[in-house]
Amino acid sequence: MKTCPQFTFGVGDRFAHQAESQLTAFLEAAKLGADIVPVWNKSNREHTIIGSEPSGTREAADKAVAALGWKNEYLLDADHINLNTVDRFLEPCDFFTLDVADDIGQPASEEDVTAFLERHPELIGTITIEGIEEPFEISREEATRIANKFLLATQKAGAIYQYIIMHKSDDFVTEVSMDETDSPQTPAELLVILAALSDAKVPVQTIAPKFTGRFNKGVDYVGDVAQFEKEFNDDLAVIAHAIKAYALPAGLKLSVHSGSDKFSIYPAIRRAIQRTGAGLHIKTAGTNWLEELIGLAEAGGDALALTKEIYAKALDYKEALCQPYATVIDIDDSKLPSAETVNAWTSEQYVNALRHIPTCPDYNPHFRQLLHVGFKIAAQLGERYTDALKQHRAIIAKNVTTNLLDRHIKPLFL
Repeated sequence: MKTCPQFTFGVGDRFAHQAESQLTAFLEAAKLGADIVPVWNKSNREHTIIGSEPSGTREAADKAVAALGWKNEYLLDADHINLNTVDRFLEPCDFFTLDVADDIGQPASEEDVTAFLERHPELIGTITIEGIEEPFEISREEATRIANKFLLATQKAGAIYQYIIMHKSDDFVTEVSMDETDSPQTPAELLVILAALSDAKVPVQTIAPKFTGRFNKGVDYVGDVAQFEKEFNDDLAVIAHAIKAYALPAGLKLSVHSGSDKFSIYPAIRRAIQRTGAGLHIKTAGTNWLEELIGLAEAGGDALALTKEIYAKALDYKEALCQPYATVIDIDDSKLPSAETVNAWTSEQYVNALRHIPTCPDYNPHFRQLLHVGFKIAAQLGERYTDALKQHRAIIAKNVTTNLLDRHIKPLFL
């Protein structure tokens, strides 16, 4: 089993042109005293939309590492895979996010639930966990309910894990994603999940639970930050307890699948990891492509015109672009500027509307979210888009590095 470093940071690169500018942010962070391991991730859905392969992501990362002389570890994530999609990721990846969302809420067999509860009598009664102020009670009925909700999902995670190690060595990091469900997991639920993952022989090193609030694509957190902080700290306490109780990997840590740019919860996360010494995996992947658009808009001329064309086409195909992401975007159509309006914008107006600086009066989160899910339009432009990335590489790279370092890494780790 590959040991997952304490701090890992998931970064996406839709078109595989920004690995060097992303890695530059980690190099600068290391100079400032923050040792963070980059984890390049790109989901099967994104590969399918763009027409790329995981091997291309690996090639881009390897080239960036060689070009910049990065001496530390780096990883490649098979992001949100299942048994139907894992095969294309087996060779190039060394970090696997096992997505069992479809099985959450599907009841396991009655025999399996009964056997699980018999193996774990400690899960019934009064549970005292260091770091959680009040003990909590789990009745037999509640334990049965939780097992029915999550046991099949943990069994599926075990099946995916076993499939992976059948086809490659076990030299990879295993993450389990439990965030795509209706409601946040309680401490009791997370404890049962971790016990069940141990039973399923999944050496989980990072787990992504669901938290309170909206984690929409590309925009800030929407919700009660104080409640998020409580849930995050409670989850850290449950994980520390479960590591000892169920012989889980010592470095097991929380993963926040942020949907990118959850600036308002970064102080809470930072306080928690500094207080406890816990690790963290955070994914904030998709905004890299928006930094490409910002750089092109700043470049002006034909590059600016290209960004306006992408927006106009995104408006035309809004329903189709948004459908796969319907649960993680909130776009008010009345606040989307018309294509005609955007066509008349200056470079500065386009950049100010798109760049994620909430205090800027011109910032438009609805415009930003639509473009966030609109990368399919750029993919359809083919070399017209990628040639523009090459032509304006320097200005784009500056935006990519600055965004990652100043808006994400520094608030979390420095």
